Amino acid sequence: MTRFLVGILMVLAMAGQALASDWKKLLDPADFAALMDDVTVLDIRAPKAFAEGHIEGALNAPYGSWRGPKSNPGAALTDVTLTERLQSLGLTKATPVVVIYAGKNVTDFGAAARVYWTLKSAGLTKIAILNGGLKAWTGAGNALANAPGTVERSTEAFSLSDDWMITRDGVVDVVAGRTDAQIIDARPVEFLQGKKKHKAAKAAGTLAGAANVQHSTWFTGPGKVKTEITTAEDVLRLAREAGVEDGQSRPIASFCNTGHWAATNWFALSELAGIANVKLYPESMVGWTNANQPVTVTE
Repeated sequence: MTRFLVGILMVLAMAGQALASDWKKLLDPADFAALMDDVTVLDIRAPKAFAEGHIEGALNAPYGSWRGPKSNPGAALTDVTLTERLQSLGLTKATPVVVIYAGKNVTDFGAAARVYWTLKSAGLTKIAILNGGLKAWTGAGNALANAPGTVERSTEAFSLSDDWMITRDGVVDVVAGRTDAQIIDARPVEFLQGKKKHKAAKAAGTLAGAANVQHSTWFTGPGKVKTEITTAEDVLRLAREAGVEDGQSRPIASFCNTGHWAATNWFALSELAGIANVKLYPESMVGWTNANQPVTVTE
């Protein structure tokens, strides 16, 4: 191999490393506009809303197709279902993806975060969320399209890694004191006090020892992460104020009713703050209570 060719390969490798390090996990409309032609855009809104107008070239991947059954909406997808879902969208582990949500409210962001978590757990390495969703995109003066994007089915197989997931058995060990982890409840306080519960949950309450870090901690306005969050340190500061231990001496396990609001906390702590070993409990309190596991209530 000539020195010239070696030199070219080294430059390409360095360029690839720089691109990877420059990849942002939360994009504003200008960020997204600069790379939208080079990524797969997944619009997770319902088909009717998608048909009424979407970002040009986007694929419709409704949030419901990433969820479990009504009896346990937060259940993680099986590997068979996951593979079918991602193959049908033409995805491989090397595909760069941007997730688009409506941007209506703080709960809305949780859908994008849950899809992001699923994609990352499936092995994709370049994933981002458009901050503020479609509302931010149109608010910046960008037009929408009506024709759906086209896709060529992929053949790659996928499975969910447990690197960012804690199972019910894992939570049982934490609650029983056999495993050390900080567990954080992303729900409004009324749920922890037993005054409210999800309609699919068998009982109201929370996990013993859980700290309350409400998913709305990270937001300003309708479904948009706070604009003052510009660095990992900004997220860590908010995390400390909310009672999160960020020394990374033990894992953090995030839960809510169905792993939706909890995905927002996971995204903020894992992806924005860069805290290692943050895990999501996908089925959360619905799966927990329906398995007759114990709950407690806070004052």
